[in-house]
Amino acid sequence: MVSSKSSYILLTELVVTFGFMNENQTSPLRILAFFAHPDDESVFLGGTFAYLADQGMEIHFICATRGEGGEMGDPPICTREDLGSVREKELRCAVNELSGKTVKFLDYQDPVVGSEGELYSYTEDINGLVDMLQAEIKRVNPHVVITHGPGGEYGHPAHIQSHEAMMKALSQEININRIVYAPSWLSRETGEFTPEPSFVVDITPWKNKKTQAINCYKSQHDMFLRHGTARAGKPVTIPEIIRPLEALSRILPVDSFENQPDPLGMILEKISKSEKITG
Repeated sequence: MVSSKSSYILLTELVVTFGFMNENQTSPLRILAFFAHPDDESVFLGGTFAYLADQGMEIHFICATRGEGGEMGDPPICTREDLGSVREKELRCAVNELSGKTVKFLDYQDPVVGSEGELYSYTEDINGLVDMLQAEIKRVNPHVVITHGPGGEYGHPAHIQSHEAMMKALSQEININRIVYAPSWLSRETGEFTPEPSFVVDITPWKNKKTQAINCYKSQHDMFLRHGTARAGKPVTIPEIIRPLEALSRILPVDSFENQPDPLGMILEKISKSEKITG
């Protein structure tokens, strides 16, 4: 007699192998990846996205802003007025390196970082953002959504807003239960993940693709290196700041998968590691 757990694993493997059935047609696993700024996708989960694309998954990237309020490099590679256009090209370059299927911007304006490093959300009209996300969910019809976590990784208000809007958009769907994952961020201050990871994955075979994606973000290299140097306690290069492990947390559903397989979880399990990321 086959156990319920074995039946679940068999069912999930069949779903992953042959694709989801949609209107009597097979299709690859579709992933909607929604982030607040260009580079969020690559910094948090670039290796994971490259792996999923190599497994035949369709990944559709949606970015709320063009990162107009971020850094421009040191020395600057462009003017503040041109930064949005520069970072749009950088994101398209990165998605190409990660083998993403499509890229779309929601055209929100990214507020300029404050003089003391203050960070901001990008809209006061949360219902308008939810409406936009509902339209994108309908357009892509994803099996899985990957977006910011509830704590905004390191507390970024724009990340938190993106998470809350996506969760509200998904909650208003009727009779549709989509799988939702978020990156788990390792705090340098506490040594703890936010949120607690469901998977820590080894991206070593896709580390070069993540590095190439990060290399697309010339406007952000000074910031990456500054933070990397602070973490390492010594000067570092871009390849040196790319770690071989990434972490993801399953946000939905919060209960077991007795009646709903998690095909993404099965795919991630293949490269999961038992150890935690440190440092």
